[in-house]
Amino acid sequence: MSQPQISSDVAVVKPNDLDTAKHQDSRPPLTVCSFGLTDCGKVRDTNEDQFLIATLLKALQVERTSLPQSKLQHSSDRSYLFVVADGMGGHAGGEEASALAIDSVESFILDTFKWFAQLKGREQDQVLTDFQRALGHANARVLAEAAERPELRGMGTTLTLAYSLNDELFVAHVGDSRCYLCRQGTLYRLTRDHTLVEDMVSHGALPAEEVAQHRLRHVITNAVGGSSAEVKVEVHKVHLEGGDRVLLCSDGLTEMVADEEINHILQTEAEPQPTCRRLATRANDAGGKDNITVVVAHFRAARHSEAARCNQAAAENSRETGDPGADTLPTEAEAEAASKTAPMLV
Repeated sequence: MSQPQISSDVAVVKPNDLDTAKHQDSRPPLTVCSFGLTDCGKVRDTNEDQFLIATLLKALQVERTSLPQSKLQHSSDRSYLFVVADGMGGHAGGEEASALAIDSVESFILDTFKWFAQLKGREQDQVLTDFQRALGHANARVLAEAAERPELRGMGTTLTLAYSLNDELFVAHVGDSRCYLCRQGTLYRLTRDHTLVEDMVSHGALPAEEVAQHRLRHVITNAVGGSSAEVKVEVHKVHLEGGDRVLLCSDGLTEMVADEEINHILQTEAEPQPTCRRLATRANDAGGKDNITVVVAHFRAARHSEAARCNQAAAENSRETGDPGADTLPTEAEAEAASKTAPMLV
């Protein structure tokens, strides 16, 4: 089984036998089904986590026409945005920081980001640069708000973002929330924790097996907002395949549930919604010491006709309920038959 290849500003995953081969253009399109939730946990009284799942689509609003058609026309083109933020700085500050950061990302997507083109080569690199800028703007906004309101001074947030267009996944990350990719039974952690203990491990000052119990494991060295005017945004680009499952989560999950169990749940649950609920339940069963936020997306191979039908169903469901997930998707057996190679992260 080939393993994912990751291209990023910061080397995170370094498999010894990466497959750098390019995928063929004949791959079927991918449909996306997703779900997210946040839970206060069993210890904290408030929830400072936030998450976002959004579908980007082309729309044409008809003002007047002689044709018998809907006033709002949608293209079959879709892209998908997933964000998790874990606020810090006390109840009011943490909740405010995570909400401001996600709102800033939404504004960037609506006002600045150009996603319509079929991205190739340097255009894909530009997406990563754009998301670095987006998190930079979020950082400036949180800092500005804290400067104006003394009671919020020092507030900050983690922010982990994944954006999928066609068969590419773009990841931008700050803090110790995480993004994982599950492919054919193997769980790949795409992001690194921006924490003091992670830095100690990377410099050989602390054995990796001591991280989980270290008293300084929650000390964040890089955040949106906080006490520093600068933020370092870690970015990655990943080639997706049918059958891939992507998880974004706050440390309220990863502090309570081991990667091995997370991987098992991602593999054994057929749909994103029960996957999210089961992950949150396991975190609470293990103590629920922090807020728990999970976002899961399934990427499934489909024939063009199936993809169009799924996209239409997703658009109708979104208009009616606000839920970006789609229920009329190919089965797991179809997705597995469509692709037998492991994820390639570029």
